[in-house]
Amino acid sequence: MSRYTAYAASIVLALVLLLLALRFPQAWWGVAVFAGLALLGTLDMLQRKSTLRRNYPLLAHFRYGLETIGPEIRQYFIQADTDKVPFSREQRALVYQRAKHVNDVRPFGTLRNVYDTDYEWINHSIAPVEVADHDFRILIGASSKQPYSASVFNISAMSFGALSAAAIRALNGGAKRGGFYHDTGEGSISPYHREGGGDLVWELGSGYFGCRNHDGSFNEKRFAEQAADPQVKMIEIKLSQGAKPGHGGVLPAAKVSPEIAATRDVPMGQDCVSPAKHSAFSTPLGLLQFVAHLRERSGGKPTGFKLAIGHPWEWLGIAKAMEECAASRPELLPDFIVVDGAEGGTGAAPSEFVNHVGVPMHEGLLLVHNTLVGLNLRDRIKIGAAGKIISAFDLARAIAMGADWCNAARGFMFSLGCIQSLSCHTNRCPTGIATQDPKRWKHLDVPDKTTRVAEYHDNTVRALRDLLCAAGLRHPDELGPEHILRRVSQTQVRSLASLYHFLEPGELLGGNLPDHAVFRDYWDESRSDTFAAPERLLRLRTSKAT
Repeated sequence: MSRYTAYAASIVLALVLLLLALRFPQAWWGVAVFAGLALLGTLDMLQRKSTLRRNYPLLAHFRYGLETIGPEIRQYFIQADTDKVPFSREQRALVYQRAKHVNDVRPFGTLRNVYDTDYEWINHSIAPVEVADHDFRILIGASSKQPYSASVFNISAMSFGALSAAAIRALNGGAKRGGFYHDTGEGSISPYHREGGGDLVWELGSGYFGCRNHDGSFNEKRFAEQAADPQVKMIEIKLSQGAKPGHGGVLPAAKVSPEIAATRDVPMGQDCVSPAKHSAFSTPLGLLQFVAHLRERSGGKPTGFKLAIGHPWEWLGIAKAMEECAASRPELLPDFIVVDGAEGGTGAAPSEFVNHVGVPMHEGLLLVHNTLVGLNLRDRIKIGAAGKIISAFDLARAIAMGADWCNAARGFMFSLGCIQSLSCHTNRCPTGIATQDPKRWKHLDVPDKTTRVAEYHDNTVRALRDLLCAAGLRHPDELGPEHILRRVSQTQVRSLASLYHFLEPGELLGGNLPDHAVFRDYWDESRSDTFAAPERLLRLRTSKAT
């Protein structure tokens, strides 16, 4: 068929129907349709922006239409139940079932090939135990004035602005009902966070939204006023996030509504800028001093920081600062550290950042856990983990690898009804979750979704309890890397304890470095007074200079 066939046929049919319309008035409808197509084809031929449209008038539009609905076609008709892109149909179905509190058991065996490489499981015990209470708690900031008992499963950082008012209301209401916390994200505390009365972790990003001066610098007085709210249980400094570590952000002035402006302490009519780095500190030691300052100004609430691991010498510089402060100035130590993985992220980000920037959560978590163990600080600093946490097994695996608790963002979005349409950045979210369009988010039933958020949390933690009982354990803190098995080939299985190098307590305090590539290469050269790369690496950068 000629590439001009459709265009030519439209012209011919329009002319034929025009002649017929002189005797049969009903034919005018056909004239309108085919004349319109002929006009569109003519415009395709005359325009110069698209070669495809000039070469294939009319037919090119069919291609564009199919391309537009391609993701939906793949999601509903082509992808297998276990294809994770980024979350599988199996994962989403599990959340929907638990959020609706319906039967989540599966018939006829697993859909997974248990002999595939990377298949993982938890070993059970011949002597399982019974645990009545599934409300597992972790005490954070035990030495602070206002320690917080957190659930092992909480809502990760998602800002008002990224999420709709209705979504924030439902998430916080669910957190209140279920007794777990809701991280505000760096967009600060909106009125919708306060309506439900659920526990809040206030995240401070580099924009210091909610406690900033007009020039974007940190406003201590404004921070103290907000942090005094009893609903705020902890303070979290965001150094970086999994979706786009090392990348700032701009909310265009057109999207800064009066509510967002009031929530973030930013003026209307101007771009809302989130810088790539903090202005309140510039060194590892400065970070710890800022942590201590926020803890003091918040009235002694547990304070820590969140990061996605990047350059190892930067993290080890923070660790060196903690080592120096541990004995002489213990008040500078953070109460907690949240490790965000490169696989995480609800927010829109450039493709290169989504695909190729940052350390995945498992490796980042292990590095942070190992470092604190090697410095004899692990019992004083709690660790949270975030990055594609959906099921109770995801919780168990992360805790076995070194976390004390886990956070989830997209899992709780699914509990709100998210269908993974991948339109979060377009303001056209079909479920009213990731949009500021009131015509869309006002159709989200807040009371119903509040219940679903609480049910998803409750049923997931119940499932975690059942896993622990089957393994002969009574609390998540008894989980270790020896409990999780991974198939590394069709004939070999390894526990996480044997696959990864775990440091002994105090191993970094001795004269001999552990046989671990990161510590061997960077520990001695990392410094508490700078985030800069070691001199050795800086010299390598000049090797291309002429």
